[in-house]
Amino acid sequence: MMMTPEPSGAIPDRAIYDRRESAVRSYARSMPRQFGRAEGVWMHDDQGGRYLDFLSGCSTLNYGHNHPILKQALLDYIDADGIAHGLDLHTDAKRDFLSAFETLILKPRALDYRVMFTGPTGTNAVEAAIKLARKVTGREMVIAFTNGFHGMTLGALACTGNAAKRGGAGVPLAHVAHEPYDGYYGPGVDTADLLEQRLADPSSGLDAPAAILVETVQGEGGLNAASPAWLRRIAAIAKAHGALLIVDDIQAGCGRTGRFFSFEEMGFTPDIVTLAKSLSGMGLPFALTLLRPELDQWSPGEHNGTFRGNNHAFVTATAALRHFWSDDAFQRDIRRRGDLLEARLARIAAEHGFEVRGRGMMRGVNVGSGELAAAVTTACFDAGLIIETSGARDEVIKVLAPLVIDDAILAAGLDILETRIRDAMAADYAVAAE
Repeated sequence: MMMTPEPSGAIPDRAIYDRRESAVRSYARSMPRQFGRAEGVWMHDDQGGRYLDFLSGCSTLNYGHNHPILKQALLDYIDADGIAHGLDLHTDAKRDFLSAFETLILKPRALDYRVMFTGPTGTNAVEAAIKLARKVTGREMVIAFTNGFHGMTLGALACTGNAAKRGGAGVPLAHVAHEPYDGYYGPGVDTADLLEQRLADPSSGLDAPAAILVETVQGEGGLNAASPAWLRRIAAIAKAHGALLIVDDIQAGCGRTGRFFSFEEMGFTPDIVTLAKSLSGMGLPFALTLLRPELDQWSPGEHNGTFRGNNHAFVTATAALRHFWSDDAFQRDIRRRGDLLEARLARIAAEHGFEVRGRGMMRGVNVGSGELAAAVTTACFDAGLIIETSGARDEVIKVLAPLVIDDAILAAGLDILETRIRDAMAADYAVAAE
């Protein structure tokens, strides 16, 4: 018998959070429950409620919660008193990860990257990438794109477009130019042409860039998916103008768009790639910056971080690579399931004149209004479905279900979404008719 969501009805005591936790918390406000256990695609609260997870830790849990093979690898390692923290010392766990990453990911894709272990989060990987690009090129300017999101530390935040996030910096966010992403002005304007024109014009005011930083699918920016042709143009422009091409694959990578890297088979190879989120496979903090060998111009210790050696994450990441990426069966299944998701969302969108966004298992519905999207996601949570929004005005309802989700359970979650969108639209119509 297939499990279904069984949400609890009562909001738990939140006094300790209200008293002690910073007001900066956000997800807990829209999902007010006390969670204590999770497995696979399900999260459980302390009142016996069961919730279907279409958020996956913002694509941090591509393999679901506590995958048994990954969990057992970590338990065995801890039981054997394996090294937990090792700075950048050589360890068995790091060797095993590097070997698996080289054998299962890099070599089959004919990629030759050095692996830089940064601090443990995605923003650390982005900071390292732009810092290295500036060091190698001797330039300061970075070109990023409208609606891009790259992190909350100052360098990555400068490359982020969202005004609310940028507003928290408290200092000027300089040395970054935000150029229009693919489709920003609609289908009739090629924004790659605009960028080329700006860079070629010595009077445009745009300084020669150290790097061009791009997401192939803008996760937080509204699931805008760039076309392969546009991305190839951006890669060619970067090369022609002496800039390094950085692909931020923190949310779109590790299988989320159908292949391990989101740029695979698009006809270009980035100079630098950032990875994090689902890299550890278990939700353990782990980030990497991948760089072409000739770019590895760091002096020892020039860029470091206390937690760049998370050996527990190495262990679960290695287990994930060996289990899911030893052949192409998993990625073929992701692409098949992504097609199912696209078709179902297209049906939902067509009923109301909405638009489907994204690629692979990173898709959503643009409902045109942040208020409507919030009403739908709140109603979904009340029905036991955890789902969030994205976009400049939070107008896109975003499906980030675990990549391992069963087809029938995926369909059941989409049933909830479809019903709650229909209910919200009917309520809007009733209000408008009064």
